[in-house]
Amino acid sequence: MATIEIAKRAATRPTWAEVSLSTLKQNYRALTQYLGRGVNVCAVVKADAYGHGAVECAAALEQEGATWLGVTSLDEAIPLREEGIITRILLMTGFWRGEEEEIIRLRLTPTVWEVGQIELLDRASARLGVSQHAIHLKVDTGMGRLGAAPQDLPRICAVLKSSSHLKLEGFSTHIASSEVLDAPSVADQLKLFERARLTLREHGFDPPVVHSANTSAVISHHESWHSMVRPGLALYGYHLPFERAGRTVSGRALRLAVTPVLTWKTQILSLRDMPAGQAVGYGGTFVTKAPTRIAILPVGYADGLNRELSSKGRVIVREHYAPIVGRISMDLTTADVTGIPGVEVADEVILLGSQDGLTVDAREHAELAHTIPYEILCAISKRVPRKYHP
Repeated sequence: MATIEIAKRAATRPTWAEVSLSTLKQNYRALTQYLGRGVNVCAVVKADAYGHGAVECAAALEQEGATWLGVTSLDEAIPLREEGIITRILLMTGFWRGEEEEIIRLRLTPTVWEVGQIELLDRASARLGVSQHAIHLKVDTGMGRLGAAPQDLPRICAVLKSSSHLKLEGFSTHIASSEVLDAPSVADQLKLFERARLTLREHGFDPPVVHSANTSAVISHHESWHSMVRPGLALYGYHLPFERAGRTVSGRALRLAVTPVLTWKTQILSLRDMPAGQAVGYGGTFVTKAPTRIAILPVGYADGLNRELSSKGRVIVREHYAPIVGRISMDLTTADVTGIPGVEVADEVILLGSQDGLTVDAREHAELAHTIPYEILCAISKRVPRKYHP
């Protein structure tokens, strides 16, 4: 019969994420130093700062000198303003009809690409007695999502000229394949962007804030920097793998040294000593081949631990790697801690992070789950409390 050891008491469910705000600031400084003078940083804190906590991260970035923050929409900007963030905030995916007055009141900078958006903002600014409210115009150069078609720019410029309460401060686009070093589409997009800028100049507009680069473009395509860049993932310590001719290029990003900001931890809930031939977890997909000690961890896919890591991922326990075995379930995960000396209930377990030279990071999780680090970080759910370290 298996012997079972169970934790006697836990004040709270012991699964949490630790966010180092000093590391976030360090990454921001690394970015600004890498870019040099003349290139501003719009620090992207959308999607709750990629799962790190938008309010806390925005405050830290503001303290570090960030003059721009990027969010998806009005609902992400409101909590920042409510918590006293005064830094410029760029709404990167526009706005919905009916939000325009709140955007003006909160001094937010919306991205626009349609005539109707410009007209709504101009009327709202007039009603509120605001002149020269700043907007950024986005052009679609090949991403195929948001942005004005280049052929629509003359009409948009005409509407902007008649809008007495708005100021065209910024011009932007988005690069579709910036992590592919030899993608011809990158050069094509940048050429189209330059032609679009020329169209604006021909119609009397020359916005000073020009931006197209995300994290990958910041690292791999210096020609895309312009006067501002929009890094997100790099702030939190990661970048996408780079490719050339369909193959991964190693070491390319080492010129920009950033460190993961978030460490995800749990504790051992229970230990079970199992005989050979014992199935573990849903479907019995893992069967012990010898006497095995299994640690049950109070974390699962409801917390954001990707189910694709089942019998593929690993955790760190007492300065050793321990493989995840069996299927990850909604609330529990099992790991093989056989042979790790001194393992006890309530021992700390690192799901994402480093300890004494051992590392499990979001890039590793992404590779095993056939996804990207963005999704791994954003998926860490709200039921995982964040603990912030200065």
